[in-house]
Amino acid sequence: MPQITLGRCGLKIEKNSFGCLPIQRVNQNQATYLLQKAVDGGMNFFDTARLYSDSEEKLGAAFSSLQRSKLIIATKSHKSSGEKMLKDLETSLKNLRIDYIDIYQFHNPSFCPLPGGEDGLYDAAKEAQRQGKIRFIGLTNHRFSVAQEALQSELYDTIQYPLSYLSHKKEQQFARDCAAKNIGFIAMKALAGGLITNTVAAAAFFTDYQKLAAIWGIQAQWQLEQFLAFIDNEPQLNKELLKAIKKDRSELSGNFCRSCAYCQPCPTGIEIHNAARMSLLLRRAPAADFLSAEWQKKMAKTLDCTNCGQCVRRCPYKLDIPHLIKENYCDYLTFIDQENNLSNS
Repeated sequence: MPQITLGRCGLKIEKNSFGCLPIQRVNQNQATYLLQKAVDGGMNFFDTARLYSDSEEKLGAAFSSLQRSKLIIATKSHKSSGEKMLKDLETSLKNLRIDYIDIYQFHNPSFCPLPGGEDGLYDAAKEAQRQGKIRFIGLTNHRFSVAQEALQSELYDTIQYPLSYLSHKKEQQFARDCAAKNIGFIAMKALAGGLITNTVAAAAFFTDYQKLAAIWGIQAQWQLEQFLAFIDNEPQLNKELLKAIKKDRSELSGNFCRSCAYCQPCPTGIEIHNAARMSLLLRRAPAADFLSAEWQKKMAKTLDCTNCGQCVRRCPYKLDIPHLIKENYCDYLTFIDQENNLSNS
């Protein structure tokens, strides 16, 4: 895929970009290898967050010897006040071992921060910008209404929002509206939380969006290599890929869990963002991966649901989560029975 200009930021970035949430799951040596290999392969945009445990530290260590001007680094703060956000910013600068951040983003706030707001978020970000600690201000969100307000305000240089070929038409149009206003659009959840397994089709879908950057969550070499391959050989939509997309859309239409995990934590310890989509995972990945004793124990926790409603209130997609996890657990037990019958036959 060719480089794109990320809206009014004017940043030249590779359309395939590195989502750094998953590198918190690997050790420093593995993270350094992946991140440096990504740079060598042509990637230059890396997106992380304070919430991603030690992701920032791993970027800082991996990139400490590289030329800063060749890297475009974005991070995020989930804090609810300007004062707390500025403390997050200082921590991020220290962790990343840099003296400025290219794109600093408000991390999934329940509202759109505006100038003069009691929260002080936007004003604090502008002050940090004047001090040269951040270059551009962005917002990430899973709530369409908040993202839409950010777009209409025209205050933000970038907006990060879930987008894939499973997205609703209004969400696809939203990405185009951002481009029309010269606001950089960063597509997260491009594989719909792992439900899309055809990465070629997922990347080809974005060829119709010329001013969009897609961040792919990467934690293994084979994942990185497939996305690096798209840099020199951009996938093009053809009849075969369109057929695959149509099939996925028919199977995954309606209300399904995107695994954003904003429903967490569960008071009773249920791993909601996996339990609520287990039926899809069983059918779109090797089922054996999810039928282990460890996973059976995790799924059995769904029986502890008290219908307290906390997860429902937190869900950006307004899903009936207690119903979803109950439905998925019943389906899961069917798979367990089938596996036991095969073992005994």
